[in-house]
Amino acid sequence: MAAGIPPYLSLLSEIGDLKRVRAARLEGSVADAHFRSSWAALSSPRGGSEALDTRDTALHATASALCSARLGAVDGSVLATGGLSSQEAREVLLSGFDAVSSPIPEPLLGELRAAVAVPGAPAPGHHSTGQAPGFAAALARQPRAGATRPGRPRLILEPPESHAEHCATVAVYGVILSGFFEADPAPVFLAGLAHHLHNAGLPDSGFTGEELLGGYLERVAGRFRESALAELPQTLREETEACLETTRDADSPEGRAFHAADVLDRVLQMQNHERQAGFTLDQALGEMDLVHPGPLNEFQDAVLSQAGLR
Repeated sequence: MAAGIPPYLSLLSEIGDLKRVRAARLEGSVADAHFRSSWAALSSPRGGSEALDTRDTALHATASALCSARLGAVDGSVLATGGLSSQEAREVLLSGFDAVSSPIPEPLLGELRAAVAVPGAPAPGHHSTGQAPGFAAALARQPRAGATRPGRPRLILEPPESHAEHCATVAVYGVILSGFFEADPAPVFLAGLAHHLHNAGLPDSGFTGEELLGGYLERVAGRFRESALAELPQTLREETEACLETTRDADSPEGRAFHAADVLDRVLQMQNHERQAGFTLDQALGEMDLVHPGPLNEFQDAVLSQAGLR
């Protein structure tokens, strides 16, 4: 299994960075927006002919995240507002999708590419006419604990990610990895979105807090989880509970895809903190081409040289 995971890591890392991509029109990060709109889509009535089921929602949300990996918060809605036609906007979105999606195997790759949204048919991964449950906003405000270990002080890492950002990322990772694990992406996606419902009311104190709560942990967490589940339509609630039960262990393809997504996001989040801490000016000017080629490049390089910055 280990030999098959590395090709995914660069892609997963870029999607994880959507926790840190923001825009003036969004309340939080792009990942947070994906979380809220995914729950809004799932919670919308499904009786109409155009209603999307969980698999559809998973594919649309993941396709949206793949486009956003390089385009950031520039989505179909932004491109339409900027004057592009539906065909032109789709070309831009697909260019972003194709730039990062090569590690994903067929037939999942084709399904995801077909789910890329265009203006006039927005994907639930970014937009929905429905209303997200109240716990979605609470999870967007609830920060994750950071690095904790029983018997040691907490290591505070700034800025903290929210539970909404983590859950949205795990959900998308799970869909992408479902092809590798030969899993059904729908329950993996829903479990990813829902696996921290209890933290809508229970502040996260990490592994240390769980150990200190001891035998009371499941009772307390269960009470908060039930409160969040009560906000869902009955059918969705039952589906969510079944998905969470399926992914309680790693004995099924769905369980393996979910737990792989969860642990990879937790560790890639720490890798991002390491990457930020080690970032140098040489990397900015060299690897990242901060002062990139253009008509003013020669003058800009001369200014930096005279200032001793190059």
